[in-house]
Amino acid sequence: MPKTANINVHVEPALKKEAEDVFKELGISETVAVNLFYRQVAFCKGLPFNITISRKTAVETVEKTDRWDGLTGIDHMDDLLKDLDLEKEM
Repeated sequence: MPKTANINVHVEPALKKEAEDVFKELGISETVAVNLFYRQVAFCKGLPFNITISRKTAVETVEKTDRWDGLTGIDHMDDLLKDLDLEKEM
C-alpha cells in the first residue's frame, strides 16, 4: 500500500537529535520509527507503553490528601449537590 499520509509534529530540537541518534544506531530512519510506533498503537489498541505518575508526585498527592490540604468537607448532601451543580438533576 502506498504511503500517502503525512504527519507534521513539533519536537524539541535536543530530543529530536537524541532520538535520531538512537534510530541511526538501530539502522532505521525516522519514517520507519514512526511507522513502527503507529503499527504498535494499532496492534495494542492504545499506547505501546505505560504512562504513569511519578512516585514522587503520587507520594506528594497522598501526603497532601492526608493533611486535608486543598480539600473541603460537607455537612449535608444538598451542599455536595450544589458544589457539583447536580441539584437540578436530583
